[in-house]
Order: sequence, then C-alpha cells, then structure tokens
Amino acid sequence: MDFNLFSQQISKIENLPLPGEASHFKMMPKIRVSSYEKLNKERKQAKKAAVMALFYPNEDNNTHLLLILRKTYKGVHSNQVAFPGGKVEEEDADLKQTALRETHEEVGVQPNLVDVVKTLSSVYIPASNFEVQPFIGLYKKQFPFRLQEDEVADLVEVALVDFMNEAHVTEQILNTSYAQNMAVPAYKLNGYTVWGATAMMLSEIKELLKQLL
Repeated sequence: MDFNLFSQQISKIENLPLPGEASHFKMMPKIRVSSYEKLNKERKQAKKAAVMALFYPNEDNNTHLLLILRKTYKGVHSNQVAFPGGKVEEEDADLKQTALRETHEEVGVQPNLVDVVKTLSSVYIPASNFEVQPFIGLYKKQFPFRLQEDEVADLVEVALVDFMNEAHVTEQILNTSYAQNMAVPAYKLNGYTVWGATAMMLSEIKELLKQLL
C-alpha cells in the first residue's frame, strides 16, 4: 500500500476503540488464556517497558512495518523477533519517551521524526515480569536505519500487504519458558516465526487496521 495513502488513513485510528485482550487472546496458547486472569496479582508488581510499532515507506514508497531480531543472549527473549523498545529508564518522562528513546538507540530513528499516532493496550510478559506498552508510530524514513550491534542482530522489514495477509497466521510447535512442545499461535513473516507478546501486539494492530484499510 502506498505510504502516503496509508498515512492519511491511519490518521483516523485515534478515535477507534482498542480491541484489547480479545485481540491478544487470538495469539495466545490456550493454556495461557485459561490462566491469564490469575496473573493480575503478579502484573501489578511488573517492571515497565515500551515498544514502537513503526510504519514507514520503502524505496518504492510501499508501507512497511519494522521488527527486529534480537541477538542471542542469556535471557528468555534471546534470538526472538520483536518491536524496537526496552525498559523504562530514570530519565524517561513517560512510556512514550521510553519507546522513542529505545527506538533511537536500537535502530537509529530520531524521536522528532516519529509521529506517534496511537497508544495500544499493554501486554504482560510473565516470563520476564515486564508489562510492555506498545505505540504505533509513522516514520517518513528521511534517514536509513542504524542497528545497535550489541542488541540487534537484524532488521525484519515486513510489507504491510504481507502482515495483513491471513495466510501468514499459523501455529507452531515451540518450546517456551513455561512448556515444552506447545502449539503456539504465530505469524510467519519474512521467514521468521513471530509469537508471544509481539504476536499479541501485532494482533491488536491488525484488528485496528482492518477497520481503516
């Protein structure tokens, strides 16, 4: 989809109600759905983080969504596909600033060049005890992306048309932090399996975009 047209359409997103947990549950294993309400107590004590779902044009002005492949490290989110973002730091005025700062650090996008158009529903990640606040942002891509090499292994630049294609919603047998060989709802994007909290956030974004595009 042409980025100029996409930018015009997504301006209407501000007034749309958030699908929230209903959209998250679509990309959550059944065992997690049944125990989700029990996590509310732990969620109240969660650390805070924020991420940015960044839409931008490629060289042909077609709309893309930016994801990143995290480096391999000793942690539950090692080598996973995610949005640019990270934990709150003391200097952050709010969660939006966290998302913008982390996006700048991880992929080189200057905060003043991002138009934040929507605050999404937060997602709790029990494995790392983080509550993550996602935002949707537009970036006209005046400057190329620049990877933070110690944290980001690669960019995953997903065409909007591929993201919206229902054929890319699948189910994979994965080993998670809470179960082995589990059937997990996922997106298959650019050859990567995207699951967990990122898939839940993607699901809400997709539900919103279906109302606009």
